Amino acid sequence: MRLTVLIPVYNEEQSVSELISHVRAVPVEKEILVVDDHSSDNTLRVIRSIPDIRVFAHETNRGKGAAIRTGLAHATGDVVVIQDADLEYDPADYPRLLAPFADPRVDAVYGSRFRGNGNFLFLSRMANYFLTFVTNAFFGGRITDMETCYKAIRRQLFQDLDLTANRFEIEPEITTKLLRRGARIVEVPIAYRARTEGKKIGPRDGLMACWSLAKWYVR
Repeated sequence: MRLTVLIPVYNEEQSVSELISHVRAVPVEKEILVVDDHSSDNTLRVIRSIPDIRVFAHETNRGKGAAIRTGLAHATGDVVVIQDADLEYDPADYPRLLAPFADPRVDAVYGSRFRGNGNFLFLSRMANYFLTFVTNAFFGGRITDMETCYKAIRRQLFQDLDLTANRFEIEPEITTKLLRRGARIVEVPIAYRARTEGKKIGPRDGLMACWSLAKWYVR
């Protein structure tokens, strides 16, 4: 089974090279797609200097969701996983994420920080509890971590979701569309280490996630 690792990046010059080295070290067949969302630092220069990866660059800053959609259009693996570049998530968890796909009935595997060793900031933990609760209540899900970055999804299904979000509301859009399709989502525990500096998610993004959930519920 071939994995596409899709890495959206924005101003991650300090961590992206190390992250990609960790990704490469995982013993699974894979391709690495990196989408730079018009970084204002040297991120694009750094990733263009790294061999054997595919790099795509936005001409304007469009958001994480737009970067995911750009990379997804070029994915060729059997399964696609989203990987943040900030070293909060450990690529060593890839084999654990891929294992459930041995069952052809499994459509997606979520890496749950709540089931695993998740080191959360308090406000982030509370926001995740709330958004996950609303998602399950509205769409009949039984997941514990809707906002996890580690969403591994069969490529054909992922590309068929017709995603539209540009920013962090891509997370609820992916999950709600999977649940609406009756997709079988399995969760596995993962490691997680929250960083306190450089976070790009704020209260506005939480409100946008709530709005997105309400929008897809009405539709």
